[in-house]
Amino acid sequence: DIVPQEKGLVTNNGLEEKLQIYLVCKRLDGLSKDTLKNYTNNILIFSRYLRKPLANVTTMDLRMYLAQRCKNLSPGSTNTMMYILRSFFTWLHDEGYIPENPSKRLKTTKEPIRLRQPLSEEQMEIFREACITDREKALTEFLYSSACRLNDAYSLNRSEIDWNECTAIVIGKGNKERTIYFSIKAKILLKKYFKTRKGDNDALFITEKSPFKRLGKRSIERAISKINERSGLAVNVFPHKMRHTKASDLANAGAPIQIIQGILGHSNITSTTIYAKTSKANMLHEYRRFSA
Repeated sequence: DIVPQEKGLVTNNGLEEKLQIYLVCKRLDGLSKDTLKNYTNNILIFSRYLRKPLANVTTMDLRMYLAQRCKNLSPGSTNTMMYILRSFFTWLHDEGYIPENPSKRLKTTKEPIRLRQPLSEEQMEIFREACITDREKALTEFLYSSACRLNDAYSLNRSEIDWNECTAIVIGKGNKERTIYFSIKAKILLKKYFKTRKGDNDALFITEKSPFKRLGKRSIERAISKINERSGLAVNVFPHKMRHTKASDLANAGAPIQIIQGILGHSNITSTTIYAKTSKANMLHEYRRFSA
């Protein structure tokens, strides 16, 4: 009676089989390719650690694994690992592959609250001035004005943009469709960039050398890093920093948090408050204005 119950759960190969079914379910739930890849890598690492059938895994087994795996990681990264294991084991239990869920007693690690540090108005202008090529100018202004994610800028095509409204439809996290907005200045710089670049690729940003293919995500990050080095700013600037900066600028300009949430494409407004904390300078200005 024991052997049929443990079938497919005794070896790591059994875990990998269940993992494939789990990933199919998660793909149907709308998880992105990057998220699925992250889930796969972390669960496979856990499978190499595992020395017993899945049905016999205890909460203490998971705690010992996390203590070893995450000893040099931040609380946020530790919680991510914990969330992945909890999701996998909860699914195993719900599908009837294991009798009990050992992950339900795992408690997340307390994370320190860290405010996102955006670029100041002066720093943003210095960064703009450090742009040399038409592509650098268009890329910088588009990332900032649209507050889009790196994947949005990477996957967007010219033909998908409404140039009259300065908007575009993108597929964001969780395979959700949303609208991004960009400025007239970004539109002008993009149009100028299109006139000077070669090739007929429909991608919004392409490589500068033949065969003029879509500019990869790492290449976008390197382009921003190159501008940052040239600018001489004593801060690390990366594509997501532009998103932080735009969210902060919108908040400081008095935009309602719900509007900022929509622009950033957050499903949970708590995420928006992390990006859009009002600056101390703006807080002091408002205090003096209302106290006068």
